[in-house]
Amino acid sequence: MQIIGKKITAFIAVFLVFAFSLQLFVHAQTTTPTESPTPTTDNSKQLEDLNKKIHDLEGKVSDLRSQEHSLTSQIDVMDSQIKLTEYRINATKQEITNLEQDITSATTRMKNLESSLQDVSKALINRIVATYQTGGLEPIHVLMSSNDVSDLISRANYLRIVQAHDKRLIYDTQQAKNDYANQKLIFENKKKKVEALQTQLEGYTKELDQEKKDKQDLLSVTKNDEHRYQGLLSEARAQISAFKSFAISKVGSGSSILPAQASPDGWYYNQRDERWGRNNIGSSSEQVWEVGCLLTAVAMVLKKHGNGVTPGDIAGNGSYFFSNTAYMLMPWAGGKFSSTWGYSQGDIDSKLSGGEPVIVGLKAGPFGMHFVVLKSGSGGNYTMNDPWNGPDLNFSSYYSTGQIFQYGWAN
Repeated sequence: MQIIGKKITAFIAVFLVFAFSLQLFVHAQTTTPTESPTPTTDNSKQLEDLNKKIHDLEGKVSDLRSQEHSLTSQIDVMDSQIKLTEYRINATKQEITNLEQDITSATTRMKNLESSLQDVSKALINRIVATYQTGGLEPIHVLMSSNDVSDLISRANYLRIVQAHDKRLIYDTQQAKNDYANQKLIFENKKKKVEALQTQLEGYTKELDQEKKDKQDLLSVTKNDEHRYQGLLSEARAQISAFKSFAISKVGSGSSILPAQASPDGWYYNQRDERWGRNNIGSSSEQVWEVGCLLTAVAMVLKKHGNGVTPGDIAGNGSYFFSNTAYMLMPWAGGKFSSTWGYSQGDIDSKLSGGEPVIVGLKAGPFGMHFVVLKSGSGGNYTMNDPWNGPDLNFSSYYSTGQIFQYGWAN
């Protein structure tokens, strides 16, 4: 009888341990960690205000771009774009701050859940042991070990309560595991989002630096003079129109993108190559395949000199082009080239004899314009890399020296 009584007493003791553990678990589930608060209302309001400013400024930039082109309007666009990028940087930083607070809070909840899970799991193990020890206990034993009717009723009630809580304990243990897994998933997802935002922030920072540089370059090139700006804008429009005329004369009104083109000499590029043919030039809407002969020629010569650049790299450098056009400023590629107007067979032949390729501009047809790279030869008998037609071609089979109006070479 004493053994049976001890088993029942142990049974009741384990129940009390479980009840205490369950109370801890519930407390952990319902208590918000004070040391790791979620993002405050102020932080959320700041992010909301920044996003509203971004939306409003995007509309303003769009309106400014549609206005008549002038130096003043262009500077307004640039100033607004700079401010827009600054807002985007601030909004990204605020979002990162909010997420980092969420991560801190999730980390604390995970620790609390882990501790609760350990407590409840320990109680479950104790219950399994107690159940095993009392597994053969029959109702008659409870009756025989009871001191009186009141004691019998109390013991029977304890047993029923413990059995009911056994089921609850198993459920809560599984629930604790699920909650922990959910918090861990939230934690991992927020960490990934922070990493993505950090990358986005780096991109915006580079954009801001470039936009500020573009503004300074524009002021430097135009000398902050409206007349000079309009002159350059007129030159840009004329050149781009001439490039398009050449392209249209070759393919009609459709595009002419080619699969990746071979480079027999290791530095040939084709402007229609699918790897960059559809890339926009600078901040313009013009594409490399149609108006990118000069920048492709520049990329070839730079590659010949050991620079690992492609036409896509050149097109992506806004500082090489005037304002928001595809017009490459002189000296080409930010001063990496020298160029001169006209045609001097002596100068060109001298450069070629020294192993230096020469870029030449050609008047192609009544309105067209095109640039190619002369690789070798003399006296008008040249081998060329043509950004449109292909590498290692006979120059005189396509053009004549009488069409050359400009030439240049790498410094």
